[in-house]
Amino acid sequence: MSLARRPLIAAVLAGALSLVAGAAFAGETKVAVAANFTEPAKAIAAQFEKATGHKATLSFGSSGQFYAQIANGAPYEVFLSADVERPQKAESEGLAVAGSRFTYATGRLVLWSKIPGLVDGKGAVLAKGRFEKLSIADPKAAPYGLAAVETLTKLKLYEGLKPKIVTGSSITQAYQYVQTGAAELGFVALSQVIDDKGGSRWVVPKADHTPIDQQVVLLKTGADSEAAKAFLAFLKSREAKAIIRRYGYEVR
Repeated sequence: MSLARRPLIAAVLAGALSLVAGAAFAGETKVAVAANFTEPAKAIAAQFEKATGHKATLSFGSSGQFYAQIANGAPYEVFLSADVERPQKAESEGLAVAGSRFTYATGRLVLWSKIPGLVDGKGAVLAKGRFEKLSIADPKAAPYGLAAVETLTKLKLYEGLKPKIVTGSSITQAYQYVQTGAAELGFVALSQVIDDKGGSRWVVPKADHTPIDQQVVLLKTGADSEAAKAFLAFLKSREAKAIIRRYGYEVR
């Protein structure tokens, strides 16, 4: 073998060993994700795997349902909630790593319909009542559902519209009711309709409900997981924040 070729072969071997070592240290983390954050979470998980080699396995549902599962021993390592209350509770009850909690996004509530012109720019359609069904997420389990109730209450319309309200178990189901025509309009997350060019919508003013600050926390089950800790760190990265903003959320 010529002396000239030895450095080249050594470099190739070093690169191969580096790839093997990277694969050996790559891990996987189980992440519970609030349903409103489905699409951005998928995009973030893909970028996370490219950047770190670690894999984030995502499960989607309502924050309330996830908290109940976590309290009963579900093996999630990271919890992306749609509120502050449940991650805070997980921390105070010893289910989460103290000091790991932070706000990863602030959501926006939207009154949305597939029907062009039904929802006006000020939400006056709610007072007119020219619809049969209004979809919201379960306010006991989903923060977006609670924000919808707060908005209707502020507008002094909640009691009058109660007979027309259909409740989804999560914000995903609330969206599906409108998407399938089971309800003419509904309160959904802006992220769910950010790319929908048809229909009609009203972006609810922030002042009409409690801010939808969404927090993440590292659960005790993930305290020793490098992949779980890396995922939380990645949520603060420039790449992750760009994805979050792209879906209509505010980022601090």
